[in-house]
Amino acid sequence: MAMMSMLIGTQTHPSVHIRATSLGLPLPNSRTTSKPKEKVVFVMGATGTGKTKLSVDLATRFNGEIISSDKMQVYEGLDIAANKITEEEMNDVPHYLIGILPSHADFTHADFCYMVNDKMDDIVARRRLPIIAGCSNSYIKALIEDEIYGFRSKYECCYLWVDVSMSVLCQVLSHRVDQMVEKGLVEEGRKMFKPNADYSKGVLRTIGGRELDHYFRVEASADDETRARLLKEALDEMRINSCKLARRQVEKILALKNDNGWNIHRLDATNVFPKRGKKSSKAWEELVLRPSMEIINQFLNN
Repeated sequence: MAMMSMLIGTQTHPSVHIRATSLGLPLPNSRTTSKPKEKVVFVMGATGTGKTKLSVDLATRFNGEIISSDKMQVYEGLDIAANKITEEEMNDVPHYLIGILPSHADFTHADFCYMVNDKMDDIVARRRLPIIAGCSNSYIKALIEDEIYGFRSKYECCYLWVDVSMSVLCQVLSHRVDQMVEKGLVEEGRKMFKPNADYSKGVLRTIGGRELDHYFRVEASADDETRARLLKEALDEMRINSCKLARRQVEKILALKNDNGWNIHRLDATNVFPKRGKKSSKAWEELVLRPSMEIINQFLNN
């Protein structure tokens, strides 16, 4: 799959500030009005809820650019398993932090926070709206809550949460596994497979890596019936683990809302997914897109 990999440039670190008095410079007037904060929109939600679609929809309407907050999509490889956005789906909207690291590299909370701050400076300097979209909520929490990055002092945040009832979402995720298989999930995984692979590091942590491991180990020596059974078991495990992941992601969002006091706007997209074609598009516009636009319009003009 052809992917747009946008490099972020030199990673920056907190600079050392020299006191004005040590240089003989006058101190700034303490009553001087502080510079207004720049605006940033976060699109949050569990895997499979439509965050990618909403972020692109909003970026095209509000002159935005998108920074991915998905810790698996930052790596090269496993594009299908990680459900990376395609160039067509990007709709000419610039995307960052997708496919920029080698598959085996370490990528920490600190790496994410420094990269985001660096890219944010570039986006707002060009008077574009930064939209941070993804489901790695622990990374987002570190960015906002850790004072070392100074994010809250520079930016005013608007949080949108695309939510889908878990019973419907698990069905969506199950169907998505079938779609991934049709796109070449198994072939993609086979190319990445190594007998001594470490599934605790890099892109191999993506759901689909560990689950398909046993199948790849025995497929060459197994008969057709055994291969079919093992593949079905691997895909069923992917479905189960995807649903478990979605539950954990929702729990983290609720914790940010209830325990950390984030003003998160919930958008219920449950009734979008059972519909098809034009009915689905209409439901998306009425239940998700239009309310999101109203929230952002009020946020930007406040």
